Amino acid sequence: MPNPALRADGRRPDQLRAISFEANIAPHATGSVLVSFGLTRVICAATIEPNVPTWMKQQKVPGGWLTAEYSMLPYSTLDRKPREIAKGKPDGRNIEIQRLIGRSLRAVVDLQKLGQNTLWLDCDVLQADGGTRTASITGAYLAARLAVQKLLDARKIPENPITDSVAAVSAGIFGGQALLDLNYIEDKDAEVDANIVMTGRGQFVEVQGAGEEATFSQEQLTTLLGLAQAGLKELAGLQSTFLARQLLK
Repeated sequence: MPNPALRADGRRPDQLRAISFEANIAPHATGSVLVSFGLTRVICAATIEPNVPTWMKQQKVPGGWLTAEYSMLPYSTLDRKPREIAKGKPDGRNIEIQRLIGRSLRAVVDLQKLGQNTLWLDCDVLQADGGTRTASITGAYLAARLAVQKLLDARKIPENPITDSVAAVSAGIFGGQALLDLNYIEDKDAEVDANIVMTGRGQFVEVQGAGEEATFSQEQLTTLLGLAQAGLKELAGLQSTFLARQLLK
């Protein structure tokens, strides 16, 4: 008999999907990682340019800058997703997500210590099965850390500007049950959907939550945050293990 407590993909309610990271997936980037949350796969590439935006020069703002771009490749979804250039206008969802990625990474980067450099983070979704924004944030941090290490090794900056790790995960209520790390089937029909971004030291960066034609109680919100915190602690450990292996090479 199937276990009713298990989800359609066999996971427990509090279980992350299989998480993996593959380094140097984009050789021309300063640092890059292919991050997989189950069937969701995102290329996260960090490129460091020895320059800062014009507005920073005009306003004489010291330090560097960090910004992000996000896109879903046309073949990443079941139905082909047209490119923004073909539609002739920006995709509002993409803009929202890339701003979230930028905010999340700037929360753990001391821009003063970055020097007169711009750190570009490009997150391109190869395959979407829910949680593309959370996978992008989690992988973007790793790509940024690998890129910054190259600056340090080349003695282009005197100290590491990254102050902590950062990761993100989704949580939601689906079929009346609180679940961690929703896949697409769960996400599209969830009564409540939340995305939580947190540093490795356990500080919240951003909490996004909404009822989908439904409301939720404080008790349910507390449950979702608890699920997310446990999942994010596990993600931070996976990030640390991956970086230790890469930086020792």
